[in-house]
Amino acid sequence: MDEMEEELKCPVCGSFYREPLILPCSHNLCQACARNILVQTPEADSPQSRRASGSGGSASDYDYLDLDKMSLYSEADSGYGSYGGFASAPTTPCQKSPNGVRVFPPTVPPAAHLPPASAATLAPVPRNSCLTCPQCHRSLILDERGLRGFPKNRVLEGVIDRYQQSKAAALRCQLCEKAPKEATVMCEQCDVFYCDPCRLRCHPPRGPLAKHRLLPPAQGRVSRRLSPRKISTCTDHELENHSMYCVQCKVPVCYQCLEEGKHSSHEVKALGAMWKLHKSQLSQALNGLSDRAKEAKEFLVQLRNMVQQIQENSVEFEACLVAQCDALIDALNRRKAQLLTRVNKEHEHKLKVVRDQISHCTVKLRQTTGLMEYCLEVIKENDPSGFLQISDALIRRVHLTEDQWGKGTLSPRMTTDFDLNLDSGPLLQTIHQLDFMQMKASSPVPAPPILQLEECCTQNNSATLSWKQPPLSVVQVDGYILELDDGNGGQFREVYVGKETMCTVDGLHFNSTYSARVKAFNKTGVSPYSKMLVLQTSEVAWFSFDPNTAHSDVIFSNDNLTVTCNSYDDRVVLGKTGFSKGLHYWELSIDRYDNHPDPAFGVARMDVLKDVMLGKDDKAWAMYVDNNRSWFMHNNSHTNRTEGGITKGATVGILLDLTRRTLTFSINEDQQGPVAFENLEGVFFPAVSLNRNVQVTLHTGLPVPDFYNTRGSMQ
Repeated sequence: MDEMEEELKCPVCGSFYREPLILPCSHNLCQACARNILVQTPEADSPQSRRASGSGGSASDYDYLDLDKMSLYSEADSGYGSYGGFASAPTTPCQKSPNGVRVFPPTVPPAAHLPPASAATLAPVPRNSCLTCPQCHRSLILDERGLRGFPKNRVLEGVIDRYQQSKAAALRCQLCEKAPKEATVMCEQCDVFYCDPCRLRCHPPRGPLAKHRLLPPAQGRVSRRLSPRKISTCTDHELENHSMYCVQCKVPVCYQCLEEGKHSSHEVKALGAMWKLHKSQLSQALNGLSDRAKEAKEFLVQLRNMVQQIQENSVEFEACLVAQCDALIDALNRRKAQLLTRVNKEHEHKLKVVRDQISHCTVKLRQTTGLMEYCLEVIKENDPSGFLQISDALIRRVHLTEDQWGKGTLSPRMTTDFDLNLDSGPLLQTIHQLDFMQMKASSPVPAPPILQLEECCTQNNSATLSWKQPPLSVVQVDGYILELDDGNGGQFREVYVGKETMCTVDGLHFNSTYSARVKAFNKTGVSPYSKMLVLQTSEVAWFSFDPNTAHSDVIFSNDNLTVTCNSYDDRVVLGKTGFSKGLHYWELSIDRYDNHPDPAFGVARMDVLKDVMLGKDDKAWAMYVDNNRSWFMHNNSHTNRTEGGITKGATVGILLDLTRRTLTFSINEDQQGPVAFENLEGVFFPAVSLNRNVQVTLHTGLPVPDFYNTRGSMQ
């Protein structure tokens, strides 16, 4: 808890807070320190009185006031150097607190002008007083209540009390006259710590004192700590307790504030509910900060290891350099000292950079740990209103501190390698020109990427994969290579090369199991592969019609599952999913069938003609059908006339078996004719051609119908 001590000290006096007040900027001040740094604004020359009078005396009167009106009379942040003019003569220097915060001397009237009875006490806060926060420099104008208008931070008092008690070496007797002895008991009723002699003398175990409960000192300390505190009262209505929380103003309020005060029209919520909510928010914010602190500790270990590694690399490099120089006779000896100096300078530079970063990170980690411990102590508080007075500010500080850790602070500023290479190949006559040859900044091979399982998924015949570098990796990565096998355990192939860390692969086979892996690369080389990830595509295909590839006369509805046409000519529309492997079945229901048209159903290539009947070119394999019979057609060749047609409400089924490379049709769940087409190979898209007299709806994700025998008996 040592790091937390900075959070518990006043920025003005440098001591533990005494009667701390919460300023509107969420910082704290001792009540006495707040009174000491008050600055009185001359009422006759305030901006308000100048506007009211229309004139402001001589041009030189309080010219510094006009220079910083925003600092004095608004709640905007600004510097506060000009306030010294109000507190004392312009030549009076600013004071400096033990914490390094500059504060101005208080406005203290001469003792001769004070009433005799009050000369030794603090004077009341004068009207038109201004208080500047010594931490954020935000200026505040006090109202008629003065410092009483700022709520007291009882939570901070409780944390300081617990901290000081935990630091106490031993509890001492409170009745010893000279050097207090160590206490042996504490009376719960008297609330006094006694040593053995004082207990026998002042608290004998007889009479009415015999019924008092004596506790061990440590238990008595806990009993004191858990004793109920005084319930906080409203700063505007001192006889009322806080009962609600104003959401707009973010402060606890009392019942009278809601009835007649400035909070009457504001949204309010129950004090207990907001207390629990803000405790939960602070706890969640602390979780993120705790992770950052853990990473920072690991990072410090890494930096300290770098120091040792730099030392070892330096020794190794020096030995190599000496061996090379000694081999080049006397001429090389004259250059050896100079080259060693270069190496030593590089060595010292690297050590200085790393040690400076260790020092900076250590200070930052200590501050973070102190804030965490302080927040944990605040969370232990059982005072809802006191907690809510500071919870918003603490949550903001926690998030801000976490963000500061994330801005590249956990990356080493120096590598452990010495990027120098001695060129020992020149001839003897060029020895006097011998120098280090600067190598290009090189880095080791990247570490294997980590596949993020929670973000990897499959949908239909597409797979999305996401990966990242290991958290503490500092090696530069130029890009990644994603590889997938063929879905049958075969060879891997590259499906993506680039700098992104997420990729979606389309066009995979349905009902197939794929293995995926990824590796990183930079100018030095290629990393090992990541761990293997197994992906399973959908067993059946779910798809709709594709408006992007359809003829412009086709009309879509029902989430692109229903199509018709506004032309009397046949127009082609394709499905969104292409098939190159597996067994697939889908159906089309006839929603409207007028004047006996000839719609066609089947499969096609992506570049099929869109303004003629399906099957007219060599890019489509189809069955066209009227109300009495059907034909198969490919490349404008008509075959296998079969009796049986369609009407409104009929269902046409298409079964594409790319394992056997066949295409089969059905009408109302009965096979229509023989196997329509064989020896199919490549990528096929579901396809339909129709005119304005026909409307169909697509149904996908269906099981294979009973009429189809995968063993080939239906032939």
